[in-house]
Amino acid sequence: MKLPIICPSCDHTLNVSQMKCPDCGTNVNGDYELPVFLKLNREEQDFILNFFLSSGSIKEMAKQAELSYPTMRNKMDDLIQKIDQLKK
Repeated sequence: MKLPIICPSCDHTLNVSQMKCPDCGTNVNGDYELPVFLKLNREEQDFILNFFLSSGSIKEMAKQAELSYPTMRNKMDDLIQKIDQLKK
């Protein structure tokens, strides 16, 4: 099951309020903000993972996705800008 990150009523980012250990059953309750990575959509998360797995090579990512380097660079720049906004 995919972790919901957006409120279905008002479109704001959800916070985590409870986590449970599947081994011992311990519950942790509170009001915790999601890490920036989890605030990104699945495609953006995959982009970051692929960047990491390609050893940080935008050139290699572009090759694998059959896109030009400038197109992949623009995708990276857009994601950087979004992350900067989420951190504020």
